[in-house]
Amino acid sequence: MSYDLRVVFQHGGRGAEAGCFSPVCPRWGFKFSSRPGEKRHGHLRIRDRNDIQHAGVQYILDSVVDQLLKNPDRRFIYVETAFFYRWWKRQDSGMQQTVKQLVNEGRLEFVNGGWCMSDEATTHYSAVIDQMTIGLRFLNETFGACGRPRVAWHIDPFGHAREHASMFAQMGYDGFFFGRLDYQDRDRRMMAKEQELLWRASDSLTPPVADLFTGILPNGYNPPEGFCWDQSCNDPPIRDDPDLEDYNVDDVVKRFVAIAENQALVYKTNHIIMTMGSDFQYENANLWYKNLDKLIRYVNGLQSNGSKVNVLYSTPSCYLQELHRANLTWALKTDDFFPYADSAHDFWTGYFTSRPALKRYERISNSNLQTCNQLEVLGGPVSRKGPFGEGDSQTLKKAMAVAQHHDAVSGTEKQHVANDYARKLADGWQHCQVLVSNSLAALSGSSSQRIYCDNLNISVCPLTASSKKFSVSVYNPLARPVTWPVRLPVNGTAYTVSDANGKPVDCQVVPVSKATQDVRRNRGFAVNELVFQVQAPPLGYSTYSVSLLQDGSRPASTQHRTPTVIQNKFLKVTFDPDTGLLSSLSNLETQQSIKLAQNFYWYNASAGNNFLSIQPSGAYIFRPNSSTPFIISSTAKTESIQGSVVQEVRQWFSPWVSQVVRLYADSRALELEWTVGPVPIDDSLGKEVITRLDTSIQTGEYFYTDSNGREILQRKKDFRPTWQLRQSEPVAGNYYPVNSRAFIKDDVDQLTVVTDRSQGGGSIRNGSLEIMLHRRLLYDDVRGVAEPLNETSDIFPEGLVVRGRLLLSLDRPPHAADAHRPLAQEVVLQPLLTFTDGDLNPNTRLEFSGLQAALPPAVHLLTLSQWDKDSVLLRLEHQFQSWESKVNSRPVTVNLQKLFSTLDVLGVSELNLSANQWKDEMKRFDWTPQKGTGRSNPSLSSL
Repeated sequence: MSYDLRVVFQHGGRGAEAGCFSPVCPRWGFKFSSRPGEKRHGHLRIRDRNDIQHAGVQYILDSVVDQLLKNPDRRFIYVETAFFYRWWKRQDSGMQQTVKQLVNEGRLEFVNGGWCMSDEATTHYSAVIDQMTIGLRFLNETFGACGRPRVAWHIDPFGHAREHASMFAQMGYDGFFFGRLDYQDRDRRMMAKEQELLWRASDSLTPPVADLFTGILPNGYNPPEGFCWDQSCNDPPIRDDPDLEDYNVDDVVKRFVAIAENQALVYKTNHIIMTMGSDFQYENANLWYKNLDKLIRYVNGLQSNGSKVNVLYSTPSCYLQELHRANLTWALKTDDFFPYADSAHDFWTGYFTSRPALKRYERISNSNLQTCNQLEVLGGPVSRKGPFGEGDSQTLKKAMAVAQHHDAVSGTEKQHVANDYARKLADGWQHCQVLVSNSLAALSGSSSQRIYCDNLNISVCPLTASSKKFSVSVYNPLARPVTWPVRLPVNGTAYTVSDANGKPVDCQVVPVSKATQDVRRNRGFAVNELVFQVQAPPLGYSTYSVSLLQDGSRPASTQHRTPTVIQNKFLKVTFDPDTGLLSSLSNLETQQSIKLAQNFYWYNASAGNNFLSIQPSGAYIFRPNSSTPFIISSTAKTESIQGSVVQEVRQWFSPWVSQVVRLYADSRALELEWTVGPVPIDDSLGKEVITRLDTSIQTGEYFYTDSNGREILQRKKDFRPTWQLRQSEPVAGNYYPVNSRAFIKDDVDQLTVVTDRSQGGGSIRNGSLEIMLHRRLLYDDVRGVAEPLNETSDIFPEGLVVRGRLLLSLDRPPHAADAHRPLAQEVVLQPLLTFTDGDLNPNTRLEFSGLQAALPPAVHLLTLSQWDKDSVLLRLEHQFQSWESKVNSRPVTVNLQKLFSTLDVLGVSELNLSANQWKDEMKRFDWTPQKGTGRSNPSLSSL
């Protein structure tokens, strides 16, 4: 028998696979899904803090498993593996066997399956792949094929990235469901019945490689209004005793059928899905299941009277299976779902920048993790247990995986939780340092103690500041040689530097800036910095020796007049002598020049007002109270440094904003090192601080941003590709996530800005590009954090100070990617410096490369990680889009047998992107678009 309308309650259960029992995945019905109590903030924390937020995932799983066993029809889905893993390892063998049986029968289904449900705006694709791999590997090894998720499930992230969809497709998912999209987009899609669509998530991969069926859930991640039966809810239960005066079955059934029929009007098939659960729910699962059992029984009982509504427990994969069987064509989408607004003045674009210090620390931690992974492979077993003790990469892997959560690197957690994320990253790095030291000892033949200086960005390193002779080892995690500027805090005024071959290296001593002295807060005592450029081989290290020539604690000299020009053989930068500000940038190789003015501004944040119902800016939402930012200063006090290694113009705009404009001798990029904070809040409004680059480039209201650090998307002011936008916030509504780069261009010039962390940005005026650097706010935006984004610390009690870098390159548009692709990778995977005091052992190996030869420019080594005792996980990617480079967008062949210098490749087996399926066994549903084409380029894969 079939019915015209199916309602599916999402709880758990999915289609059968080899080795799994065939679950109840009926051909007709509604699907209800219950989610484990997903927390909006404080996710994945180890310590219980019920005084802040009551949440106990262990109780949810205890209760749900008990209730699933009482009725074989019941289903439940589970999303974030980190939560489940912590519960699982504390269960006895009997409970573990019971859960395996529930999984095999499809009654407990894993969806998504990553270590967490990652944010989509502020995460870098490499870190997302890593965290998905950790979670999916645990499910594979614990439950086999029956535990492998077939559906990606992002019901809480605040906007959705095209690169995420591409990754999910390449990981083998059949479909993707999410809960949040712009309110205008939803309205249009409801009318057009396009809330389920085919997302073509790459313009370079041949369809359907990156095609992903995508469904938008009807109620976010909540049940329909009036149907919440958790102990935390206030909706009345179903009272089905006719002898009681509060009997309500008829009313409940009538309301439910009306909701189901209305929902069916805005979806394309006669199958509809309803989520039954929400944040922190199912600690007492009996309340939910008892009422759902009754609802299903009484709604379906109406079929004898002609009702065409059938309701059943189900799961996302069963629901997706029915949509696939419908054999329809689906609307095609090729852009992304940013920015997200839930009403006219509530754009969730502030979190693109929220907690900028944590965002930078997460990015540094990712670089450190990749170095740790690589050296674990290159150094062999001794890296895990060697002269410096027992080291491991797993602690940092899991800390980094947790940091990808949509309330972690996003900056949308409470302050104490942000502190906890940072603490876990620091603890993971301590474990990795032991591993790195062991590995470098094995590769170099020297067991001398290695020192790590993690505060070089504020010129703090006790060893270099006090030692008369030391060496610095520079490890390069990229698969091509790099040239990198090194700045070391010192107290001498003259030094000699020699490379691994004993050849002298040009060096320069510059004074530590006043801004750095202020930021250090007595954490360092160096008055100068030793600056020189190092070269490191691919996937290897090079060692430089440093010796003091002239002692003395006096700072190096500076010039206090503003230079009109700084230049090297590649770039020329001019300054306005009257204002001290940038005025132009020229590429001497290509003979192109643009006007370039740069300054700092702030937007006054809207303040909350319950009486006037004004939406304030907060951790999530960016809402300036004016579209015109306030300039911090129209002039800058300056001092300059001229030398053979680096030229600097140091600019002071105010007591809380300064910048150093740097041009290194061999660099094709101009560095802007900004320092912002403590942001003053004397006006009681809060400030959102930006830097803006105003140029002569004719942009025509277009600009470009990356998607999770990978493919580039075109943006246009006040425009959305898939609906007619009614713009209500001219600034916040034009902000997009900038994960690693953004650029503006015309037919002649392209200015690319490479960032050192995820930030928000936009092109509000023609020819301009602005990047938000810091936010300090005094009101909560009422979206779940329940505290203002007002960061302070023991070191900065008056407000957080943040420092970062922007790298600017000017190129002809057809060749710009040849520069910004490798430049962005250098910033994401930066060299790791380790220090050794005194003279080196004469038998020390001063240089090493793990590769026989550098990889071609188009190929990026994404992952080299120990998988088990005898195998490693290798990911190579073609890092250029199909259209962006005449030279580097072509296919490339790599000989794996001749890749590594120290590893013998005995065999290779290709996996999917998440390394949980053999590539040749990965089968996905085929979907038919209504229209659209794709272009070709090699895809990501794992080996």
